[in-house]
Amino acid sequence: MKKLKSIYDVIVIGSGPGGLAAAIAAKKGGADDVLVLERDIELGGILLQCIHNGFGVETFKEDLPGPTYAQRFADEAKAIGVEYLLDTMVLDVTPDRRVFVTSSRSGLVELQARAIIMAMGCRERTRAQIRLPGPRPAGVYTAGTAQRWVNVEGYMPGKRFVILGSGDIGMIMARRLTLEGAKVERVLEVMPYLTGLSRNYVQCLLDFDIPLHLSHTVKRIIGKNRVEAVESVAVDERWQPIPGTEEIIPCDTLLLSVGLIPENELSLKAGVALDPVTGGPYVDDGFQTSVPGIYAAGNVVHVYDLVDWVTQAGMTAGKRAAQQVTNHELRITNYVPTQAGENVRYVVPHKVNPETLTEDTVMLQMRVTRPLEQPVRVEVRDGETVIARKNERYARPGEMVNLTLRGRDYDAVRQAAKLTVHVVPR
Repeated sequence: MKKLKSIYDVIVIGSGPGGLAAAIAAKKGGADDVLVLERDIELGGILLQCIHNGFGVETFKEDLPGPTYAQRFADEAKAIGVEYLLDTMVLDVTPDRRVFVTSSRSGLVELQARAIIMAMGCRERTRAQIRLPGPRPAGVYTAGTAQRWVNVEGYMPGKRFVILGSGDIGMIMARRLTLEGAKVERVLEVMPYLTGLSRNYVQCLLDFDIPLHLSHTVKRIIGKNRVEAVESVAVDERWQPIPGTEEIIPCDTLLLSVGLIPENELSLKAGVALDPVTGGPYVDDGFQTSVPGIYAAGNVVHVYDLVDWVTQAGMTAGKRAAQQVTNHELRITNYVPTQAGENVRYVVPHKVNPETLTEDTVMLQMRVTRPLEQPVRVEVRDGETVIARKNERYARPGEMVNLTLRGRDYDAVRQAAKLTVHVVPR
């Protein structure tokens, strides 16, 4: 193993699409010593188990499977001299950018960074977090766990499935399991609308005749040693069970696709402030967190729809981290805050740096609170003044809404007290 340095210009935690893009951008941006820390035995993160297509359409203008997409960035990172440690666990990160790691090869090591980029991704909500009642038999798994077993380890977790939640991983696994010969009885979704992408509903459920029941959930799990069935029930607008709508669905496996949570235990240890709505750090348009010199990129900030957007965020974070390192300063500025307005759940970034507006476009990303199945207008306002707007055919909670601020908007942004984003019918 190559001898570790005591101090690095940039340390990136996580080697998924956000982390690799950040490391490459930091290295190209002038950071001499860039180190990626990865707890798995390969670079690539969660993409290594995502063997379906749909990655890279924006980045490479190609439709690639996840491992291929990840490998392109891993190859580039190695080619330009990015260092990396695999099978290495990060134990602690401090506000003064000390990183404590451990591995079987190096033992416990303390590293110092001039800048840190958090790129730990996200994790799935578990049965305990949604308080699913019933006994605890074998056969209840998260959809991502099943995905790894089937696509990487070569194991089938069951033969007859019910999937709770219409998240993208759940719908993709419904198709994958069907292709492997399993029977997916149905997908249940507690919300009255789809929570994943419409394209996955069409390609993964409709194309394979897998029924989706909206406003339904699992009332209880049936089985002692192994799942034997689940009892489904319809729910009202307050998510309360509707008596008389119960149905017993025989199955041997229940998969949970009930949401993703940004992985931010290390961020909290570093003193980074988290947004209670997204579960990720408060960030500026360069993805710097509330702690100077610590950046965050990708699903650790908020859960993206497309890997291409994760990559774009990583590139921005890496570029800004390199600028900080090469300028040998932590620049403090007067930010313009962003705010969620009508029918908007949250907006990322949480603030915009007026000093950097001449360098890049700024993409505001948001999710709506309710579906609008009609033409909508996305507006950025400072009070009653409209700074930027765009039209969309519809707006759905499961599909991220984007609006890019460009050069023509910058003068107004610099003068603004606050940027409030609305998504309204037009």
